[in-house]
Amino acid sequence: MRFLRLVTGLTCAFMLQAQAAPVDEYMKVLPDGANLALLVQKVGASAPLIDYHGKQMALPASTMKVITALAALLELGGDYRFQTTFETKGALVDGTLNGDLVARFAGDPTLSRQDLRNMVAALKKQGVTHIKGNLVIDTSVFASHDMAPGWPWNDLTQCFSAPPGAAIVDKNCFSVSLYSADTPGENAFVRIASYYPAHMLSQVRTIGRNSGEGQYCELDVVPGELNRYTLTGCMRQRADPLPLAFAVQDGAAWAGEILKSELQAADIDYSGHLVRQTQATPPATVLASTQSAPLHTLLHKMLKKSDNMIADTVFRTIGHHYFNVPGTFRAGSDAVRRILKQKADIDMGNSIQVDGSGLSRHDLVSPDTMMQVLQYIAKNDSTLDYISMLPLAGYDGTLQYRGGLHEAGLDGKVSAKTGSLQGVYNLAGFMTTSSGARVAFVQFLSGYAVPPEDQRQRRIPLVRFESRLYSDINKNN
Repeated sequence: MRFLRLVTGLTCAFMLQAQAAPVDEYMKVLPDGANLALLVQKVGASAPLIDYHGKQMALPASTMKVITALAALLELGGDYRFQTTFETKGALVDGTLNGDLVARFAGDPTLSRQDLRNMVAALKKQGVTHIKGNLVIDTSVFASHDMAPGWPWNDLTQCFSAPPGAAIVDKNCFSVSLYSADTPGENAFVRIASYYPAHMLSQVRTIGRNSGEGQYCELDVVPGELNRYTLTGCMRQRADPLPLAFAVQDGAAWAGEILKSELQAADIDYSGHLVRQTQATPPATVLASTQSAPLHTLLHKMLKKSDNMIADTVFRTIGHHYFNVPGTFRAGSDAVRRILKQKADIDMGNSIQVDGSGLSRHDLVSPDTMMQVLQYIAKNDSTLDYISMLPLAGYDGTLQYRGGLHEAGLDGKVSAKTGSLQGVYNLAGFMTTSSGARVAFVQFLSGYAVPPEDQRQRRIPLVRFESRLYSDINKNN
């Protein structure tokens, strides 16, 4: 028996070494210095088909959402809904609400201005015309920073990384138009729609169309308190305005001003102040409410479109729900680790997960750990209905135009989550091969860089690599 085990072990080792050589061949088409960790394993199999640095830690980027979604389904359930309420401890007498109106936000990443408008209409229908008290914006469901450790500072004002706070309205993103001045040297001017409760100041200098300075002319935005922003730098003269979009930095102030505006439009006034409540208080009488779509629907959008806002509000909500404390990124991280171990027997080991979206440069996961997650998903997909939420190659989401999979003839045969950061091109998901076999795979590709003169064609090596690799996996399994 001992001899048999030794022979089997040597055979497996030989197989893995034999698999590594072809992967090195595929890598020859990648730019110099690129790093790859790759794991391919049939669903339900006990050993991988390809193990190329499978235990090597790597930036997961948005493939981290695969882990977040699984933990959310296990802890919250697919029917969970975010609920936003208007509450009060006061009594309504002759149109006057004698007490504070508390708008309790729960981190709903899909809450819209129209939702708040409908809630205000419900107040009006009940006869409320005056609030004898404060307008309270309750954000106590979450605590601490609304930005995770390791998020690049220069992404924080970009809408794709809008801080996932408790109060979110219209994705906490707004747009402006920047107009160059008629005369070089003068400041450009900015226009913002009146319905956006944000303030923009332009210190952007206009330069001539042919100015040599233009090559290194950059725009910067400096956020201030209460969603006040200053645009600095310079811009070339242009005939059309430059469209820009920015992330809201103070969600509570943003939501509060929108709610104040909607109350005014409905002829409902209040005698107190607009205040923020950060300490949890017992629920009061609910006057109006709205709720999100079921969690499964939100996760479908999160995975298909790689929605960071959904991922990180869900992540913080997992921590809130599991520990019964205000949701923080740290609570979310600890909760996900425990949930996966207790409910799925998945050991996160020395993985680092500081957010739900994968935006953080602190995140580290190995293909081996991600493969545990994928195998559990495949095994339990009849109850989770998970794989249908992943982008489908050639059809939708972030895989609709994935060139390498298309050239490999895998449109409709690969369901996988993408993950992209600067120099990172990841994939994690499932393939149905030409023989009908179901294969799970994890590709963590980093250190991807091309010379400046090749920037416009920078994806060509990636397309060649993925086309050859996945075509062969498809044909040989």
